[in-house]
Amino acid sequence: MMTIHKALVLSGIALSFCLRAQENIPHLQKKGTATQLVVEQKPFLIIGGELGNSSASSAQDIETHFPKLQQMGLNTVLVPAYWDMIEPEEGKFDFSLLDTTIDQARKNDLKIVFLWFGAWKNSMSCYAPLWFKKDYKKYPRAYSKAGKPMEIASSFSQNVLNADHKAFAEVMKHIASVDSKQGTVIMMQVENEIGMLEGARDYSKEANTAFNAQVPETLIKFLINNKKELHSSLSEKWGKQGFKTKGNWQEIFGNDLYTDELFTAWSYAQYVEKLAKTSKSIYHIPLYVNAAMNSRNRQPGEYPAGGPLAHLIDIWHAAAPSIDMLSPDLYDGNFADWVSKYRLHNNPLFVPEVKMTANNGVQAFYAFGEHDAIGYSPFSIENNTEAGSKRLAEAYSKLKQLIPVLTKYQGQGWSKGLLFDQTKSERKISFDDLTITAKHFFSLPWDPRAKDGSVWPEGGGIILRLAKDEYLIAGSGMVVEFEKLNEKKEIQAKDLGEDGFAAQGGKIQTQNQWTGGKRAGIGPVDEIRIDKNGNFIPIRRLNGDQTHQGRHVRIGVDEFAILHVRLYEYQ
Repeated sequence: MMTIHKALVLSGIALSFCLRAQENIPHLQKKGTATQLVVEQKPFLIIGGELGNSSASSAQDIETHFPKLQQMGLNTVLVPAYWDMIEPEEGKFDFSLLDTTIDQARKNDLKIVFLWFGAWKNSMSCYAPLWFKKDYKKYPRAYSKAGKPMEIASSFSQNVLNADHKAFAEVMKHIASVDSKQGTVIMMQVENEIGMLEGARDYSKEANTAFNAQVPETLIKFLINNKKELHSSLSEKWGKQGFKTKGNWQEIFGNDLYTDELFTAWSYAQYVEKLAKTSKSIYHIPLYVNAAMNSRNRQPGEYPAGGPLAHLIDIWHAAAPSIDMLSPDLYDGNFADWVSKYRLHNNPLFVPEVKMTANNGVQAFYAFGEHDAIGYSPFSIENNTEAGSKRLAEAYSKLKQLIPVLTKYQGQGWSKGLLFDQTKSERKISFDDLTITAKHFFSLPWDPRAKDGSVWPEGGGIILRLAKDEYLIAGSGMVVEFEKLNEKKEIQAKDLGEDGFAAQGGKIQTQNQWTGGKRAGIGPVDEIRIDKNGNFIPIRRLNGDQTHQGRHVRIGVDEFAILHVRLYEYQ
């Protein structure tokens, strides 16, 4: 007969085993103001790329692309998982493409984020299986305001949800069965760029009934409990209606397209929550949803209305608490402005999809340096040019080296990101009693490209404070100067008295005068590499022409580098 003591010991061993197993599963953790992705029990940054929509639809394509992506310097690939190919016949599942992807990732030392192309992909139901599409009575469509059925499955249909939910659950069960010990799959995207097109909401009979019914009490309670922290657009809409807590959607939020969009967001988010909650009960890895942007002054329905957009974050948080982050897909420029909308106190930044350009490398540096990003991933990465692949590989090589150092200092406010072009070519940063002025490399007055009218490539990077008077500066195309806050400037005398200066030839003769204060001096500047344990390995000392004899620190536009800078003070 088992003693109580022995039973407790065995229970303790079982609990310890379960906890260790959970620690090995990719998960999120808080560190200061940052949220970190933990992979293989270490903080991990996704230095990624996303395959094109059709580039994982055959084993041959996957086997061709993955070695190239490894050579490009990625550590993670974002890969579509197609419902129509996983469940070509209802109830019959084929996971061979997922298995090939996982196998190729392991062979090429890569991690995987799968993108569930389920009921919706870019708003449309184009990757739903044919058996699902053909049975439109059982799996109904959304309707436009004019009564037109669209190629968009209705989120108000229980049958649509049941079919999508079952397939996604089977995918998660399979991933858990083949990968929970190795952790190759580190995150999942639920649906893809979900949102309503042609109008801001579904006008099916079920949708109209829900729209005219009382706003759900769950949402009202969320609004009341989070009233002071709501997104400004939602707070303003609710406020204009007198912060009512009873009524239908128009009574609570007003009669316009943006109320329709709030309603759509609630429906989609509730739908996604059911998939997400089941997913985490099967295999508890991080989940996110991605958003097509509301850019170029478009109205809801001209862009995918109701998706996980920044101004709808409260609706999504209220309806889909199992989703870990809302993430932007960026194609319209103004990178710094867009990512700032998604790096919020209640939403970590992950950029799963961004337009592939020559500037991807510096954008990645900026995202990690300024916003403690979880990851960065250009779209259609397998189609990068040879020159583009080479430049991205140079950037990614340095970023991968920086992972142990960046993750060590995340969430403490010691890291800043830089992103420069001709419209924004300078930034000032303060640490302790030091002012740091960072500029675009071409802003140097002796560089002919500063004034010849040519378009500057983006420059940028990371400034990381390691300790007082010790910094890492990494990136491309930038110049950095240091100045003490109490340093007094050289001043010009302006009076014309006997103690001043005489007017000569109609001009005022002036003289510079130093008024004291400590100055910041640049000590050793070393180009370095960083090993996997975060140790700095010197490559070369750069205290000559490369620092303009101690005037500044700089990295050219044609290179990526990591510099270890130590300062001193004098007077």
